[in-house]
Amino acid sequence: MRENFSNHRLFFLGFTLWKRSFVKAFFKAKSMHFLNSLRELEKFKLSDDDVFLIWGKRLEKEDLKTQIAKQNANLKPKICFVEDGFIRSVSLGSDLTRPFSLVVDSKGLYIDASTPSDLEELLQNHSFDEGLLKRAKDLIDKLRLYKISKYNTLKHENLHFKAKEGQKIILIPAQVEDDASMLLGSGGLDTLQFIQKVREENPNAHLVFKPHPDVLSGNRKGLKDEKTILRICDEMLRHSSIHSAIEASDEVHTITSTAGFDALLRGKKVVAYGTPFYAGWGLSEDKVEIKRRTRKLSIEELVAGVLILYPLYLHPKTRNLCEVELSLEIITQMQKAYFSKFYIKWGIDSRNYALRKLRRTWETMKGFKK
Repeated sequence: MRENFSNHRLFFLGFTLWKRSFVKAFFKAKSMHFLNSLRELEKFKLSDDDVFLIWGKRLEKEDLKTQIAKQNANLKPKICFVEDGFIRSVSLGSDLTRPFSLVVDSKGLYIDASTPSDLEELLQNHSFDEGLLKRAKDLIDKLRLYKISKYNTLKHENLHFKAKEGQKIILIPAQVEDDASMLLGSGGLDTLQFIQKVREENPNAHLVFKPHPDVLSGNRKGLKDEKTILRICDEMLRHSSIHSAIEASDEVHTITSTAGFDALLRGKKVVAYGTPFYAGWGLSEDKVEIKRRTRKLSIEELVAGVLILYPLYLHPKTRNLCEVELSLEIITQMQKAYFSKFYIKWGIDSRNYALRKLRRTWETMKGFKK
């Protein structure tokens, strides 16, 4: 949601310490307060000008409303949800890499199709003019040319899977098992059940399973056991980019992964088993109906809403808001530098390795304490 927050007092809830270090630049409000609990709101005299921002699903909206009502029953609080954007960064967010984009939604989480969101309303009702659609088409061309997706540190390769001649190749981009998008949009399917379902419905296809980079890094939970996966799928692809994997496949089958969105941009057939933000608009084959979504969109209209109108983008050097095209240009330059300059790749990889070791140590210590 593109809104000017500069004249409001902002309260941030559910933001970890490292997120607090970068979100200020996205909002630039006159007064910003990061709270560790709802009870900390009791220190403030709340007003109608206050805006409350929740990270992801860290806090229930109704719990926040209840707390605010205890202090002032007449207030009609403005509550927004904040999440990472769709073109995020070069390295992983779980490696504490600052995002280039955020989304701010005043209605709900775009990953939760059980309730409306600003993104859904925008896609359902916005009138996309010719200039905006031209921007969207150019953006699609650049994303394909520069091979950009949400994360951008895995190498690009000209892949050749081990399928038989004429055999349909289905890419299955896995997800983080306890991610909010899975918890809210999977319809109860876990990854193992999902790949079993794909195999049942496509017995003669060549299935390629790609673990999520957050799971491969060890930062998050998800299916990555090769023996289990290869009992159902034909291949497992670890260290190539999602762009390379999509280009080498005929179809992408997913629950809610943003890789499905990437595949639509690249002209591939996408089958959605959950309720992702890009489903229900006539562009994907959907296993679950989302009845509120009745409009049929072109790929340019979808991109105009999802990548141009909806997110906030931040210039990493000036720390000022910018448009998606400039953000894409900078990410492309950073990706090229990562792949072409040894010392840059070594520096980023070393930092990420050290952070992961610290994380494992901390998790082990917490386990001992329990």
